[in-house]
Amino acid sequence: MSKKYLLEIGVEELPARLVGDALEQLKNNAENLLKDERINYNNINVYSTPRRLSLIVEGLDERQEDLKEKVKGPTKKIAFDENDNPSKALLGFMRGQNIDISAIYTEEYNGVEYIYADVVKTGKTIEEILSLNIPNLIKMINFPKSMRWGGKNIRFARPIRWLVSLLDDKIISFDLEGIAVSNVTKGHRFLGNSKIEVPSVDEYMEILKKNFVILDQKERKDIIKYGSEKLVKEKGGNLPKDESLLDEVTNIVEYPTPIIGRIKEEYLSLPKDVIITPMKEQLRFFPVLDDKNRLLPYFITVRNGNEEHIETVIKGNEKVLGARLEDAKFFYMDDIKNPLESYVEELKKITFQDKLGTLYDKTKRIQSLGVKVGEYLEVGEETEKNIERAGYLSKADLVTKMVTEFTELQGKMGMEYAKTSGENEIVSLAIFEQYLPRFAGDELPTTTAGAVLSIADKIDTISGLFAIGIHPTGSQDPFGLRRQALGIINIILDKKLSISINELVETALYFYVDINGLAFDYEKVKQEIIEFLNGRIRNMFIDIGIRYDIVDAIIGTNIDDVYDMKIRANKLNEWLKKEGLSEILSAFNRVSNLAEKAVSDEVQRSLLTEDEIELYDKFNSIEEKVNNLLLKKEYDKALDQLVVLKEPIDNFFDKVMVMVEDERLRNNRLGLLKKIYDIMVKICDLSKIVNK
Repeated sequence: MSKKYLLEIGVEELPARLVGDALEQLKNNAENLLKDERINYNNINVYSTPRRLSLIVEGLDERQEDLKEKVKGPTKKIAFDENDNPSKALLGFMRGQNIDISAIYTEEYNGVEYIYADVVKTGKTIEEILSLNIPNLIKMINFPKSMRWGGKNIRFARPIRWLVSLLDDKIISFDLEGIAVSNVTKGHRFLGNSKIEVPSVDEYMEILKKNFVILDQKERKDIIKYGSEKLVKEKGGNLPKDESLLDEVTNIVEYPTPIIGRIKEEYLSLPKDVIITPMKEQLRFFPVLDDKNRLLPYFITVRNGNEEHIETVIKGNEKVLGARLEDAKFFYMDDIKNPLESYVEELKKITFQDKLGTLYDKTKRIQSLGVKVGEYLEVGEETEKNIERAGYLSKADLVTKMVTEFTELQGKMGMEYAKTSGENEIVSLAIFEQYLPRFAGDELPTTTAGAVLSIADKIDTISGLFAIGIHPTGSQDPFGLRRQALGIINIILDKKLSISINELVETALYFYVDINGLAFDYEKVKQEIIEFLNGRIRNMFIDIGIRYDIVDAIIGTNIDDVYDMKIRANKLNEWLKKEGLSEILSAFNRVSNLAEKAVSDEVQRSLLTEDEIELYDKFNSIEEKVNNLLLKKEYDKALDQLVVLKEPIDNFFDKVMVMVEDERLRNNRLGLLKKIYDIMVKICDLSKIVNK
């Protein structure tokens, strides 16, 4: 008969950000435990509220499956005495395995005969297994920060106050440093009972609901989402999609009741983000927008309780929000007394990084690097002026009162203050767009000035930190350099920018030397950064479906234009789907292998034999076509032209000895192969393509 098991870990309120990972660990650890212990089950579900993590396993077997093992004993030589009677060694083996002599047999192992027995080990009961293993299951949940309490050795995100452990209706006791294990749980802190007996696993969730605890986080999330949407629709508004905030609110309430409050009209003249940021970041309120994405004078909050005295709760929340917005209004009005430009000098007082100077130094580097990138891209004169101006103002908002209080508004307030200071629309927007993308899937810069400024900001940070020996290791990336590298790549691809990564890194490092006088091994650091960026490019291309060998074939060349890499990769990805390419690639590989030995690509026609002339003339007939196709980035068509060399290449290798003793002949033949290889590698390194 199958059984159900419940484990509830009762805690003081867990931080919302830790809940999701803790539940995943609990489920995975339980799955691994049951697998290792040979216990079959139907399904595992995990649930959470701020005060508990719960595990429910359904369809559990009553005991382990019996285990049949082949057990090796002593050698046959010492298992019997001279009269063929069992020796002490054999008797001890049989006693240890609880078998008699009829159960043993001999087999050879590494040339020696041994005694063996097939032993059936009866499985333990599920009660035994749970009692023994549940303490470790709890201890295995790791948190970024843990704590000890009450003289206990166990570490957890918050103190564990109670434990419920039930197999159907039976309490399964275990020892976890003296914490009480029972069938008694707790309801809602204010609305439910503080001691609730759970008669059985089947009744658990319903008993909690009667005590104002909705255990299933998905159910709570739906109540919040659909209840909030209903309230805002009644006001003619929309609830903006914000899964992160929705998940956080779900994990801080046990019995959610969405309510709608009103924002005072006097605050609606403030920039939208000045209102929304305190609502979300400090109070976990949801803004309400109209069909044109404008802020309406309402907010949604979620009460951890029922609808009793709801009007009083609404007024209380409106009062709290009013106080926050009054502070925000003060910061904003004080900040705009001075133009944004006036804050730039204040950046000299703030350190960007101990070895990399101040934020003012970073501003100068971004400004100079942005202008240089603009030159590479051959932007127009007006765009170049916008890049230079936006670069100068890029970090000014970091010393304003608003951004000091709400760091999430960096860039956004720079944009708003630039507008109020009379800066043009492009400069203002570029100040905000320098931070894009901020996370995976975030929006990208829409303006050329914003894109250039974002690239400059990110490559400056990456280059500086690499120069002082700070770079990602394993899963550790405290400065988010991988994210910033991916941001650069995504912007380049989105804007279809042709820019040399090598030149970009060289320029960024140069400004650290020029502006900060930073000393470091220039070539070594440059190579480390390029390898780091190539690693991100490689992973991104593979993630979008480009074959790994194609990526390696392109990155393995001197090509360092990311947008051009993408074009090549896509065209090569399609080109390699053609049939009959294995023999063509084999011919190219033969050329590559010997071309490396060439001292030059000079070829004297007078030294060529008839079989060499066939390849030489064929190559000369397509060389100009291939180069023209490469200029047009028609790499697949260029490869089609090179395919005609297959037969003459094969004839060449079948009939010509390349590595002859005559140095002039040898170098001439290697030179011919190098000419072919050099034009092949302008597309990619075909030697890295795997024949499939």
